[in-house]
Amino acid sequence: MNLTKRLENLPVSKFHYILLITAGLGWMFDSMDTGIVSFVLPVLMKTWNLSTEQVGYIGSIGLVGMALGAVLGGSIADIIGRKKVFAFTLAMYSVATGLCGLSWNYGSLLFFRFLVGFGLGGQLPVAVTLVSEFSPVKHRGKFLVLLESFWAAGWLIAALISYVVIPKFGWPVAFFIGAAPALYIFYLWKAIPESPRYLETQGRHAEAEAIVAKVEAQCGIKYTGNTEKEEIVPTAPASKVSVLDLFKGNLLRRTVFLWIMWFGVVFSYYGIFTWLPSLLALKGFALTKSFSYVMAMTLAQVPGYFSAAYFVDKIGRKPTMTGYILGTAVCAYFFGQANTAAMILTFGCLMSFFNLGAWGVIYTYSPEMYPTRARATGTGWAAGFGRIGGILAPIVVGSMLGTLKMPTNTVFVMFTVVLVIVALDVLILGEETKGKSLDEIA
Repeated sequence: MNLTKRLENLPVSKFHYILLITAGLGWMFDSMDTGIVSFVLPVLMKTWNLSTEQVGYIGSIGLVGMALGAVLGGSIADIIGRKKVFAFTLAMYSVATGLCGLSWNYGSLLFFRFLVGFGLGGQLPVAVTLVSEFSPVKHRGKFLVLLESFWAAGWLIAALISYVVIPKFGWPVAFFIGAAPALYIFYLWKAIPESPRYLETQGRHAEAEAIVAKVEAQCGIKYTGNTEKEEIVPTAPASKVSVLDLFKGNLLRRTVFLWIMWFGVVFSYYGIFTWLPSLLALKGFALTKSFSYVMAMTLAQVPGYFSAAYFVDKIGRKPTMTGYILGTAVCAYFFGQANTAAMILTFGCLMSFFNLGAWGVIYTYSPEMYPTRARATGTGWAAGFGRIGGILAPIVVGSMLGTLKMPTNTVFVMFTVVLVIVALDVLILGEETKGKSLDEIA
């Protein structure tokens, strides 16, 4: 039995939960940063007298960085390893978040937000690749959705920080708090091992064997196979993968499917949630009331994640993704039409429930579309292309509300249409990967 089969056949153990929590905390810190800036934006609109278009650019510049970070981070992770890129990007976006608190004008904030985005974008596809390559095959979908669920915790912390800190101490302090995750890197480096799958593609079989044996020992299993014979005929190091390879052979359809899905999901998420506190303010709610509403919507993400984690391994990736995307589309439409506090809160919570459940599935789905030699590269490029949607969304919303003077309900009709297109993409081009070994993906 080869190393990857041994990993995939392991029972869920303490090791897997430690890996999930360790990587998940990095995910939570990512979300905390994204949440903090969304809560800071309505304050900056008043403090710096920013137009809606300028606010849109602040949201978008981080996505420019995320697009470049995802592409470069994923590609580099297939060359130097998942663990190194994970640690470096964590340090980068944490320090850059602290620098945002020192911003002296609009231009300096744009620059620091770009650096934050670059670090965030580089970490996310690498983290999900790392967790997917360690997860037992029967539980892989659940683990990856649970990894994404840490995003809700980060948003909740960001909301609490913003609700308590910004009114009393000002917006720079919120960014300073966001720099704290840089200290986490020291624990992360010790707690997370390198992916044995990656090591095998590099011809580093002894290192891969040692890690797998250690994981097996933590699971209470001693491998009795003849590993010496397995190492006599080593696998040749995999050749480097370029983005053009993602559009060749059987990877073409998968790449087109992922790029469309990522673009639509990221466009709708960042268009809605980056602007959410500001949109509530435009509907006439006070800033503190907007914060409390967003906190309620953030809490609704948690059951969204856990329900998706159940269905993704129970009924499959494709039907779960389709259902949650269509649920988001319906709720986005009615949220835009809402004109009372009860309707806004109800459809806002449901929209958050379905949207973040879909996010959990997209991070499960993506690494399962590519073989090990191209997994981080393919996932990174899909995420990078999706970030183009995130770059455009805040600008489009800012222009619709500002230059074009459109009402908020029209903005949400647009998001509904985009999400329906994504659902059709999943139904037509999506493949079902439930229960498949990562070794079966070629």
